[in-house]
Amino acid sequence: MFEKVLIANRGEIALRVLRACKELDIRTVAVYSTADRDLKHVLLADESVCIGPNSSLESYLNIPAIIAAMEVTDSVAVHPGYGFLAENADFAEQVQKSGFHFIGPDPNVIRMMGDKVAAIDAMKKAGVPTVPGSDGPLPDDREYCHKMGNEIGYPVIIKAAAGGGGRGMRVVHTESALWSSIQVTKSEAKAAFGDDTVYMEKYLQNPRHVEVQIISDGQGNTVHLFDRDCSLQRRHQKVLEEAPAPHIDPEAREQVFQSCVNACNEIGYKGAGTFEFLYEDGKFFFIEMNTRIQVEHPVSEMITGVDLIREQIRVCAGQKLSLKQEEIKCNGHAFECRINAEDPKSFLPSPGKVEKFHAPGGLGVRVDSHLYGGYSVPPYYDSMIAKIITHGEDRTTALKRMEIALDELVVTGIKTNTPLQKELVRDKAFAEGGVNIHYLEKKLGLS
Repeated sequence: MFEKVLIANRGEIALRVLRACKELDIRTVAVYSTADRDLKHVLLADESVCIGPNSSLESYLNIPAIIAAMEVTDSVAVHPGYGFLAENADFAEQVQKSGFHFIGPDPNVIRMMGDKVAAIDAMKKAGVPTVPGSDGPLPDDREYCHKMGNEIGYPVIIKAAAGGGGRGMRVVHTESALWSSIQVTKSEAKAAFGDDTVYMEKYLQNPRHVEVQIISDGQGNTVHLFDRDCSLQRRHQKVLEEAPAPHIDPEAREQVFQSCVNACNEIGYKGAGTFEFLYEDGKFFFIEMNTRIQVEHPVSEMITGVDLIREQIRVCAGQKLSLKQEEIKCNGHAFECRINAEDPKSFLPSPGKVEKFHAPGGLGVRVDSHLYGGYSVPPYYDSMIAKIITHGEDRTTALKRMEIALDELVVTGIKTNTPLQKELVRDKAFAEGGVNIHYLEKKLGLS
């Protein structure tokens, strides 16, 4: 097992990693920007190192500074959390070349999964169901592209191979608009990602976002932790998640679980990962794989009792998985509400000093947060300040516990999106389960 791990992140996920390390008797190093010297995990870590000014480009995205911090603290490994450098293959590669361990997959696997075209190709070979599409980059051939669009059937969507987070994509409803849409998307992709490679897929009109959590040791052992529904999204950003996904065809579910496990074993995957799918008319369609721990991982932990971060650290230290698939049972239901420091109506960020913070409690309630009274939320980073997670023996119980938990939550001094979350967990359509990815934006009048 690693003797000392540097946590290359901030906020709640950094605190979550620190706790897992402590359980494994691993010493911890926190790195922080000048704006984050009062973060909870920085105060609790065995050692801490300031790696730069407020800007994430000069701190949390500063690869030389992070590696230097590993060197001066004699760290053995680095945990990237999510966001920042978590899916940066160059960072993982430089960490390894510097003689340290990266708690995540091999850099080549990260690179392959980060390229949407390469990822889809790998998934097809492994038998993972994918969206009908161009099966590779679109050439600079107008006639070919029009033929492909007609074969797939409109509407189609043009996507940047290097895109992500909802950027670098354009929906095309008619053949007459296809060529100009391809050119515009290529230009935007070049400007945003430095790569103008684009591909074409069938555009699913009212799908749900359903994902499968896996953990693999890179030694031929992979297990899944069932699925999650993350369909409540605003501008492609998840707002509220649950596990397992409700109203899924049992046969399709089992098939997709097995295909994800097979894919991990075929590509030599190591660590925690998530296969993201669109689900429509009883069918799954692969969209991407996240080669890191996810924000919403707690709901999978709550229904299985598996500590994903602990297992992630273990397998990246070279140990085999501590559990087999038949030992993992789906127990009840869980929800997660993301609490952001933002205006609940305009969604504008609301940084500032937290005057009071009271976390909800009770049976089946978990709070992952770095907040405390007197802490100042900086304006420089993502606005998420807490995750409220509830668990119950069934979906109705878990949802009711979330209602109660949100009513108990107290955060004063700044605005939060808690009022929106309270409204969502009492929404009739959501209570029935199975709303699609457009539901929230239509409810908010954004589409």
